[in-house]
Parts: sequence; structure tokens; C-alpha cells
Amino acid sequence: MEEKPFSVIVNGAVPGEPVKTDKNSRRGNWGNQIEFILTSVGYAVGLGNVWRFPYLCYRNGGGAFMFPYFIMLVFCGIPLFFLELSFGQFASQGCLGVWRISPMFKGVGYGMMVVSTYIGIYYNVVICIAFYYFFSSMTNLLPWTYCNNPWNTPTCNGVVTPRGINNTLANVTRSLVTGAAEVAVEVVNKTKRTSPSEEYWKHYVLQISDDIGNFGEVRLPILGCLAVSWVVVFLCLIRGVKSSGKVVYFTATFPYVVLTILFIRGITLEGAVTGIKYYLTPQWHKILDAKVWGDAASQIFYSLGCAWGGLITMASYNKFHNNCYRDSIIISITNCATSVYAGFVIFSILGFMAHHLNVDVSEVADHGPGLAFVAYPEALTLLPISPLWSLLFFFMLILLGLGTQFCLLETLVTAIVDEIGTDWIVRNKTVVTGGVAIVGFLLGVPLTTQAGIYWLLLMDNYAASFSLVIISCIMCICIMYVYGHKKYFKDVEMMLGFPPPIFFRVCWRFVSPIIISFILIFTVIQYKPITYNDYVYPGWSLAIGFLMAMSSVICIPIYALYKIAKSEGTTFLERLKNSCKPDMKWGPALSEHRIGLYATPGSEGEVEVRPLKEELREKEKEDEKRDEISLTIQGSNGSTEHNTTPSA
Repeated sequence: MEEKPFSVIVNGAVPGEPVKTDKNSRRGNWGNQIEFILTSVGYAVGLGNVWRFPYLCYRNGGGAFMFPYFIMLVFCGIPLFFLELSFGQFASQGCLGVWRISPMFKGVGYGMMVVSTYIGIYYNVVICIAFYYFFSSMTNLLPWTYCNNPWNTPTCNGVVTPRGINNTLANVTRSLVTGAAEVAVEVVNKTKRTSPSEEYWKHYVLQISDDIGNFGEVRLPILGCLAVSWVVVFLCLIRGVKSSGKVVYFTATFPYVVLTILFIRGITLEGAVTGIKYYLTPQWHKILDAKVWGDAASQIFYSLGCAWGGLITMASYNKFHNNCYRDSIIISITNCATSVYAGFVIFSILGFMAHHLNVDVSEVADHGPGLAFVAYPEALTLLPISPLWSLLFFFMLILLGLGTQFCLLETLVTAIVDEIGTDWIVRNKTVVTGGVAIVGFLLGVPLTTQAGIYWLLLMDNYAASFSLVIISCIMCICIMYVYGHKKYFKDVEMMLGFPPPIFFRVCWRFVSPIIISFILIFTVIQYKPITYNDYVYPGWSLAIGFLMAMSSVICIPIYALYKIAKSEGTTFLERLKNSCKPDMKWGPALSEHRIGLYATPGSEGEVEVRPLKEELREKEKEDEKRDEISLTIQGSNGSTEHNTTPSA
């Protein structure tokens, strides 16, 4: 009778036999495979696809940059993506739990958590600024259109003629083309042009201070938008992947709708073809430049989100036999195709703007916040119904940012819940999510001050730079050489039903680690102290930047020494060897998947159905013993041979 609830879970099951559901009801799974793919696409496709890739492509030879970019995608991007997805899916654990594969390397997981924390703090500040611009666009006239505002300076030069406004109030120093209905074209030779969008960004939105140490006051409008950002992220993750998996149907797909609308509008503008030609025209002589290959490798590595911990976390909610090999190829190619597509959108608009300013495209193109919040908004003022296009553009930025932010927060929450692992914390995961969101909001408050943009760029340049490369390299070494490539290939075959293709086996063992090492060396050689426009960061701030970068890497040796000290053994080598051995709990999470090598009693605490099955077995054994004793005592009639059916 006690097995009935267990045997009728799925139609068609044999009565009295356990049913394989391939579902982890205690931890949770994605509702379906589309939710995982959309979430991973939203995670990989972020703000960097819109502003960083087009800039790098333009700076490194246009179309010629595509060649090393796709080479790096094939030999580094997709293999690393597949490695992290298979790693998390096999163990059904977050970025900390997976290191049962080799406990000494658990510091890599802590390093991933530190990186995700840094990125999560400043990434949401960028999203909140996009919210601010989105709300500011809800007007008949974009506030950064003209130079007649209280925050403008005498050097401001707009590209649009103020209609019905005294020109002297707008700008006494600029040159205007005659005709009230014509667009003003800047033809005078100036050493530096200050646009109304740049002054709106600096003097109104940020009210930027003169030094990174001069925090000034908190910008309350930005602080309010930051609160809105965190509330939105929390509400979308309130039920973990069950709720975020539904939200991504919109957040991961609608940006493509907006990109397409902006692309169609962009290519119909005068001068758009010039911008696209500038974007795509190959400068083949640059392909021999090591810097071009270094930028291509770095862009692939950072764009896909490798070593952040997010890929491992997202894959951990997959069902055990999901084809993550197929998913890794789909998501990686989608991410890179989005970057290329965004380049067409951006440079069609910038070409249009260059045409109106009568300057080269190189003089209006920018990267980072400069492209998203200065150059592109200014170009939007030249379009008819400019507030509509501005709303669409910043709404797209918000959705792109949220897709990445969801995974960053889920990475931290999952790591905490998996590490503690008590029933209470599993049931109250929402409380953990809320707590992490509140802490993230409070840590982001300094970035909403007048010096906030300096700190944001410092974190962006140092918190997730060479540390990610080191973390990823050590992860490859641990899995391939410490745990053993043959064992890991068998694990993947056990999970997918087929071994990893030979191309991926070669990349995991040799090619990808070499490329990662190349990225690290290139990053060190090409290092230049960070600047923001004309502002040079002081030495003490750069020291803080390096400390942030090292804080994630230092977790690895510190935890390794701790684990070695705690391991069994009389000599250092014995302890080192024991600390590298896989934990008894390493392997698939569900008992139905723990076969062969993993069918060991050491995984009891991690198995979802096992305790019930073992309880039934123990009860059967007790009943058998009881019957045997009873029949033996009664036994002069020789009936002991009838004790074949246990009472259970």
C-alpha cells in the first residue's frame, strides 16, 4: 500500500516499480527547454553587444575584425560555453556545489561569486540610468535636443536649430545654417565640440564631480531608478527559475523586435550607407596585428559570460539528459549574430549623424556609456518623432540589461541556497533573493553619487577583467587534468547519450586553455591606466581597482590551502591528493541517474527519492527477519519455506 503513491506518478508505469521522472522537485527545473535557451540568450546578450562590439569592429579593421572574431568563437567561445553548461547540468549544482568534482578548487566557485557580485552591483546602475532616460523620453521634446537649458554651457553646440527660440539664448558661439527649418550643421573648426546630449549626461543626469574621491551628493532621481531596477529584478525572480523562465519570453525576444524596428528606420536615413560601409569595410593589413586578435578573443570571452558562474547556474536547473551540446551552439551563435546585427543598427544611425554634422563617422562613434547615453541619444534628436525612437532604444537597453541581471542574481542566490542546503532555506528561497537584492541596492548607492560614474567605470574595467581569464583557465585545468579528461568525457556521455565530439575534446584539453593564456598575456601587455575622457584616475583608485580584481582570484589559493589543511593524511602530499579527490556526493543529483560509478551510498544526502526507497528496503528486510524468526519458532511443521512474501 505504501508504494502506491510512488507507482502512479506517471501513466503507463508498472505498478509497484519506482518511476523515473527526471525532475528535481526539491530544487526545481526549467518549465521547458525554451525557457532555458531564452534565459541563456538573455544572459549572454547584454549591453556590451550594443556598444562594445560595434566599437571594437570599427577600431580593429571593420570587416577584417570579423575573421579573428569568428575564429575565436569556434575555438574558444563555443567549447568553453559547452564545458560550463555540461558541468552545471551534470551535477545539478550552482557555482559552488559543482566543485565536489575536486574540493580543493572550490575557491574557483567563490571567485565566480565575487565577480558576479561586482558585476551585479554596477550593471544594475547602468540599467537604472537607462530607466532614467526612458522616463525622460516621455515628452514632446527630448530634453537633450537644444542648448537652451539651465545646465548648458556657452560651448554647447547642438545639431538641431531651435525653432521659435532666441538663438542667443541657445548658443552665442555656434554657427547656424540659414533657414529656420534646416538642420544646423557644424562647419566651423573647433578643437572640441560639446553637444547638448553630452552636457545633459554630465551636468544634469550625473552632475559629475571633478574627482573620484569627491562623492558630492546622492542623485535622488538615479537612486529612485536604482530602487525600481532592483524591485523589477526581485519580482521577476521571486519564484526562482519558475518565474524568471516566464519573464524571459518577453525580455529576451522583444529587444530583437526593437533592434529590427531601429534597423529598418536606420537604413532609410540619409548617410546610413556611409556608416555601414565604415562598419564593414575590411582593412586587411590590420589582421596581422596581435591587438586585433587579442580584442577578438577578449570580446568572445566576456560577451558569452564565461567564468561568471551564470552558465553553470542556469544549466543546473536543466533535466539531466537535456542536450546541452545543441544548446551551447545555438546560444553562442545567437549571441554573436546579435552583436553583428546591432552593429548595423548603431552605424546606420551614426552614419546619418556624420552626414548631418559633415564629419567623418570616426568623430561621432564612441563606446561604453558614451555611445549609449551621449552619441546615440543625440542622433535620435535628428529623427522625426524622436521621443518615440528614444523610448524604444532605452526600453531595449533596459531589457538587454535585465536579461543579464536576472542570471547574476540567480547565480548568487543559487550558490547560497545550494551551499547551506537546509530544508528551511530551500523553502524560503524568496527570502534569500530579497536579501541579496537589498544588499545589492545598498552597495550600489555610492554609484548614484556625483562621483558614481568614475566608480562604475573602475569596476567595469577591473572587477571583471583578467580575473575572469584566470578563473576560466583554472577551471579547464581542474576538470581536464586534475579530475581527468577521460572521466569527464564518460560523465558527458552518460548524461547526453554520446561522448563529446572529438573537436571539443581537443579544444577543452589544449586549444581553449592556450587561447585563454593568450588573452591573459595580451591583457597584461596591453594594460593602460583607466581614464574617463580627460580625467586621469589617481594612483590610489587604481590600487582599489587591482584589489577588486585580485579579491576574486585570491579566493582560489586561500581555499586550496584551507582544504589541504583540513584533509586527511600525515604528509602534505597525502593531504594534497585527498583534497583533489572527488567528493562522495559528486555526480548526478537524482538516484535514478546514479548508476555505474556513481551508484554509491555516499550520495544519500543529495538524492531526492533515495531516502524513501531505502526506507522501504529496510522495512522489507525487517519484515523478512521477523517472519523468519516467527516461522522458525513455530517451525515443527516445516513451514519455513513459505516465508517468501514480505508483509510490506
